[in-house]
Amino acid sequence: MTRSVSLLGSTGSIGTQALEVIARHRDSFEVVALAAGGSHPELVIEQARAFGPRLVALASDAAFAEVRDALPGVEVLAGPDAVVAAAGIGADVVLNGVTGSVGLRPTLAALAAGSTLALANKESLVAGGPLVNRSRVRDDQIVPVDSEHSALAQALRSGTKGEVRRLVVTASGGAFRGRTRRELESVTYADALKHPTWDMGPVVTVNSASLVNKALEVIEAHLLFDIPAERIDVVVHPQSVIHSMVEFVDGSTIAQASPPDMRLPIALGLSWPSRLDGVATPPDWTQAHTWTFEPLDEHVFPAIRVARQALAASELHPAVFNAANEECVAAFAVRDLSFLGITDTVRRVVEAYEGADASSVEAVEAAETWARARARELISNVG
Repeated sequence: MTRSVSLLGSTGSIGTQALEVIARHRDSFEVVALAAGGSHPELVIEQARAFGPRLVALASDAAFAEVRDALPGVEVLAGPDAVVAAAGIGADVVLNGVTGSVGLRPTLAALAAGSTLALANKESLVAGGPLVNRSRVRDDQIVPVDSEHSALAQALRSGTKGEVRRLVVTASGGAFRGRTRRELESVTYADALKHPTWDMGPVVTVNSASLVNKALEVIEAHLLFDIPAERIDVVVHPQSVIHSMVEFVDGSTIAQASPPDMRLPIALGLSWPSRLDGVATPPDWTQAHTWTFEPLDEHVFPAIRVARQALAASELHPAVFNAANEECVAAFAVRDLSFLGITDTVRRVVEAYEGADASSVEAVEAAETWARARARELISNVG
């Protein structure tokens, strides 16, 4: 059966790889909507001509006329509500590959429409997790697309929830694995973008270097799988072949292994619970391999400790954590904040927030607005 797909963030890393998967399995999927920020109108036009959606949505209206005129017969929307409209179109699957907490409203729209949500936008779950979970119309409506959470979802099929002892999320260690805090004092934005195994967008790559990305994944794993944060561990695995593990009460551990290729979790997000043929090349088991695992140095990389603190504080503290980090990464990119200042500032913002319940999108957005303002204040004082 052909599944209809609405793809949010079509010009980003997740979106372009998703279209590669769909192009190789055209009989399995029909793209009905594409949504993008709008900064690459020529790519959106190319994608729309190749896949024939009936709706194209642009978050910015700057390129609206250019895209509209290039795509006669296609409905083109622009503005802050355009991506939400694409999410709520009623597709069988909505792949949310938007970057940042702006993905929250599209996430909620997809859930409200009854679509299966293939979720690559971890920030929307981190920022509005309780709100997102309350919006599900069925328990299996969210399929994670992060490689780690996709691995956990696969491994969790090996037992019941009551048989799970803990989740083990693996981390590559990012660009600065093995460095001391002193060695990190002078690293640059360009240094942080040199990820050893993954090819990702700049924000995610910096988050990987600071281990904030892994901190967000701990929050996300707690919300997705309803496992207490204290039973979610992080281990450094530089080869990025084991994407995560589930340890069961009898002492067995189920691990998911595959190359560091995002097309595999993307494909699973689109086709779950079925698998598509030939998405990635498996490890060559006729050759010798060495896979190593190292404990996380939380003194050098304290982001995960701060994330656990946020989870324990209130429903909205994770939103504060994420929004403050986005401001700090932006400041780091223009040299207004040091690399070590990212997590240190996020911690100070989290500790200053008084907390509240995630009762509405407006409540989440108010917490984020406060966090961004507080982070900017702290950054300016550092400067």
